[in-house]
Amino acid sequence: MTDSNQSAHEQPVTETGFALQRVPEALSTAKTIDEMKAQFARLQMLSRTQPINDWGTRTTQLDNLEVMLSDNQESFAKAISADFGYRSQSETQFAELFPSFTGISHAKKHGKKWMKAHRAPISALYMPAHNEIQPQPLGVVGIMVPWNYPLFLAIGPMIDAITAGNRIMVKMSEAAPQFAQTFADAIARYFSPDMICVVLGEVEIAAAFSELPFDHLLYTGSTAVGKKVMAAAAPNLTPVTLELGGKSPVIVLDDANLESVVNRVMMGKTLNAGQTCIAPDYVLIQRQYHDQFIQLAKEWMTKHYPNIEENPDYSRIINGEQFKRVNGYLDALTGGEVHALTGAEPNIETRLMPPVIVSEPAPDSDLMQNEIFAPILPLMHYETLDDAIYFVNSRPRPLALYVFSDNYSSIENVRNNTVSGGLCINEVLIHVAQHDLPFGGVGDSGTGAYHGKAGFERLSHMKPIFVQTKLNGLNLLLPPYGGLFKKAMALFLK
Repeated sequence: MTDSNQSAHEQPVTETGFALQRVPEALSTAKTIDEMKAQFARLQMLSRTQPINDWGTRTTQLDNLEVMLSDNQESFAKAISADFGYRSQSETQFAELFPSFTGISHAKKHGKKWMKAHRAPISALYMPAHNEIQPQPLGVVGIMVPWNYPLFLAIGPMIDAITAGNRIMVKMSEAAPQFAQTFADAIARYFSPDMICVVLGEVEIAAAFSELPFDHLLYTGSTAVGKKVMAAAAPNLTPVTLELGGKSPVIVLDDANLESVVNRVMMGKTLNAGQTCIAPDYVLIQRQYHDQFIQLAKEWMTKHYPNIEENPDYSRIINGEQFKRVNGYLDALTGGEVHALTGAEPNIETRLMPPVIVSEPAPDSDLMQNEIFAPILPLMHYETLDDAIYFVNSRPRPLALYVFSDNYSSIENVRNNTVSGGLCINEVLIHVAQHDLPFGGVGDSGTGAYHGKAGFERLSHMKPIFVQTKLNGLNLLLPPYGGLFKKAMALFLK
């Protein structure tokens, strides 16, 4: 399956200083820092000597990715569930497999067009010359995968990297070890190690991974770790895409249909037990609607998650450490009132965290300062829409912002006077599955965007090309600078 034609006696040395003769076999899975560095050296050399410039190779890799997903759906879902203590297979299908399959289909449909060189506008002053932009593979892309959606957040960036013609190294999350191993085994069966290598291991290997001189590094995770990744990449001038998190607010206007609002917000807050980077983090709503919102949320839970302790659709918190962190927000709560939405209690043994609403927590509490990443929903009140906009803008810019209203001018006010990674109007979460929209953060919620064409361009070098013709007038502007030159400058320098 390898596309390497390197003979055994040749000893090319890459910028990392690792000669390929130290790697008698290419590695599909790296489990040590030395293995990881050696495999990176191999992929880097191949990216320089055998760039993937043809659509046939790229579409074959996308086909392989699609077949791998299709063949391993059940084993992937079981491994993810095992890491979580329990994770609904239906949620894995909906939130991970479905967007992965549609992302592959979208790339296969459009990728051939995206990779073609295309004309760019040119000023009439330079005609008959013309401009072109030629997308080219960057080389080796590193992808650092989080634990909350370990399948989709590996596959999504891989789709963009493959479509752009890159070779890939993927560092799986140490917090989801069973899925990481299952995924690595599957990649080894369906892909050449000269195309994709999966890296397994603990935090020290992740730190070393971020220090490799990738041609691009894409990290999904917390803001705190994202800062460390960027710092590690900086000495190599490695460009980075950071998909982080933050507190994604919901602004509910007084004309909104409250039952519809609760339906969408609770869906977004309970999916994966709230462990979603774009989950609704808190709701800004006028105080007179608090009691009605809470009552509707209780009714919604009864309808959609009856008997939550035994409900096969409700997922668990990933591990005990995260469970204690989240429960600690409630234990240390200053101000506010906790409203249980079910009859269940948090259970650290099973890691069941039933959803609750907290009305009016103190703005400086941990609950309102940190990304919650759990099914706890604060309700905050506002007096005027300008107050709600000010509240959002006074905090770090969120990865997502949600507004519910049918009033055009109010929606335009929110659109034009807030900055967020993405915006949904009368909906939550669904923008992440739109392959024709870029997905990314801004400020503390991230840098750069990917998905679809935006991801293709992010992981390509969009090379500018100026094509001169035999007959052109530029020679008239060479020294000695005489009268014609002076007249031309007088015309253009106004």
